[in-house]
Amino acid sequence: LREYNAVRTAEGRGSSESEYYRALPFADLSGRYSADWRMRARSYTTFIQRVLVLFEKQHPTAMKVLDLGAGNGWLSNRLARRGHTPAALDLRTGDRDGLGAIRHFNLPILAVQGEFDCLPFPDGEFDLVVFNAAFHYATDYTITLRESLRVLDRDGRLAILDTPFYRRADSGQAMVLERQAQFLQKYGFPSNALASENFLTPERLKELQHGLHLDWQTIQPFFGLSWLLKPWRARLRGRREPANFPILIGRRP
Repeated sequence: LREYNAVRTAEGRGSSESEYYRALPFADLSGRYSADWRMRARSYTTFIQRVLVLFEKQHPTAMKVLDLGAGNGWLSNRLARRGHTPAALDLRTGDRDGLGAIRHFNLPILAVQGEFDCLPFPDGEFDLVVFNAAFHYATDYTITLRESLRVLDRDGRLAILDTPFYRRADSGQAMVLERQAQFLQKYGFPSNALASENFLTPERLKELQHGLHLDWQTIQPFFGLSWLLKPWRARLRGRREPANFPILIGRRP
């Protein structure tokens, strides 16, 4: 927590204005991370159009949704505004970049400080569990998914948004080493206090499918033409493959 908070504070994340939080993910009123939020907005929009709308037809009443890695609560805010009942879980509780920022929404969002692998909820509590740009922080995907499935209704859905995905594991490992070197130079530590898995690959996803008896659906958001060309540019320049950020939907057979 000390390392993560140090990085986020140095990056200038968050705001003191309620309008900033209420505009997310469609606009970054601070202007500091507009490109990041454009990607998040496209992931969110694709998730709503391709997943949530269809699932809502099966659930005419409000769904109970667990927002894992909720951060400032922007996703919980959007889901609450759609009429659902969200619980926002994160380790961080700060007013600018943690659960404390949920006060800006003035909505009945349950904010809970907790860990992925020990969720403080009863079995089968939720209709939908969403890893909100946070699944890659898990130290063991199998343990984390097993715990999220415990609190998920038998007919519920599990969604992974905005986690780095690579075709090759060595590309993901190269990304981790690059990031650690950058953090060490900039902040004085590599930000690896937790031995997170950091990324997904097709092979790892297949292991999770067989080990946990899950069916996966992969949905690719459209991030723009420039994004589509990134792998080609990387190949021409002799660089590792760039990360992709598909939406992964898991369900029990």
